[in-house]
Amino acid sequence: MLFGCKTLLAKTLTVCSSCSIKSVKEGIRLASDFDTLIIKKATYKEFNILVDKPLTILGENYPIVDGEEQGEIFRIAADNVTLDGLFIINVGTSYTSDYAAIRVVRSEKFVIQNVVLEKLFFGIYLEKSNNGKVYHNKIIGDAVDEYNSGNGIQLWYCKNVEVEKNIVQHVRDGIYLEFSDNITIKDNLSTDNLRYGLHFMFSNDDVYTNNTFENNGAGVAVMFSKRIKMLGNTFRKNWGTAAFGMLLKEINDAEIIGNTFEENTIGINIEGSNRIIYKNNNFIRNGWAIKVLGACYANTFTKNNFLYNSFDISYNSKLNDNLFDQNYWSDYTGYDLDKNGLGDVPYRPVKLFSYIVNKTPETIVLLRSLFMDIIDFSEKVSPVFTPDKLLDTRPLMKKAP
Repeated sequence: MLFGCKTLLAKTLTVCSSCSIKSVKEGIRLASDFDTLIIKKATYKEFNILVDKPLTILGENYPIVDGEEQGEIFRIAADNVTLDGLFIINVGTSYTSDYAAIRVVRSEKFVIQNVVLEKLFFGIYLEKSNNGKVYHNKIIGDAVDEYNSGNGIQLWYCKNVEVEKNIVQHVRDGIYLEFSDNITIKDNLSTDNLRYGLHFMFSNDDVYTNNTFENNGAGVAVMFSKRIKMLGNTFRKNWGTAAFGMLLKEINDAEIIGNTFEENTIGINIEGSNRIIYKNNNFIRNGWAIKVLGACYANTFTKNNFLYNSFDISYNSKLNDNLFDQNYWSDYTGYDLDKNGLGDVPYRPVKLFSYIVNKTPETIVLLRSLFMDIIDFSEKVSPVFTPDKLLDTRPLMKKAP
């Protein structure tokens, strides 16, 4: 009941150059719990702003908070804090402290929304904070090297956080999670970042829906996590000698459904990942659609479309414990005499040439050559180097919807 009384008694304070309250820090000091601070349009040269009580801080027409590269700008260290509608610039750079435009520490029920961040080190850094929302923010860095740049949105030891409709560009990792569970990442655009569009480790039961990861050093790295759902995302134009749309390392019991992997060096690079469902994904014009590096068991690949990739599937082992069933392969040349929509001739997606390229990368110059066609044909007739049981016995004759 006390909480309700405090909310009813809450008041609104205004900060502006001609007001009695002229700085954000002063406004926070004078405010009571659950008050609203209206920040009028102006430039406020402040840093190390501590929000230590439940408040709504609301910018009017995007006032600028300029940290003048002195250090961290906002630190939220209370529950029930909302930060809305600010333009925050010039975070300090440090090689010993992860300065952030907005840091949220041990907080509950926080909201960070409609905020624009530029000239930053770290953007929004959530630390041991739960049940909050990071919504509709624009984070534009100017990162050149990994060693002196930070991440756009970072979660460390967080639970039950929604990260939705954010734009993150030109930082080290667009979105980074570590030891963060039950996180929803939805409708974000993460592009042109130095390392990964999304990078997470040791984080379980997270859901990633309808995000776009384009033209990053590499698209998404998913490591040492369980029960991840990645649904309806787009991984596009992540090119480079070590680039991929998605890297899976030590991932178990995940669902990868309805995603598009287009024009990446490698669509999905898989290592030590088991019991994953790959379904209704589109692999379009990648170098390798899927590259399996070993120790991957009990995975199922069904109703995926493999369209015009240089290599559909690459394996570095003769053993196969994964199921390929009812996928569409643009290279398939079989027939369907009984007109049931399924090819009567099994399709063997692993080519001998992909095996050779794995062993000797320089041989990639022979791609599209007559030599490649000959050795692939000979291996298809009598498999020696590629997994002889890796077959799609019921390939689709038309693309899966």
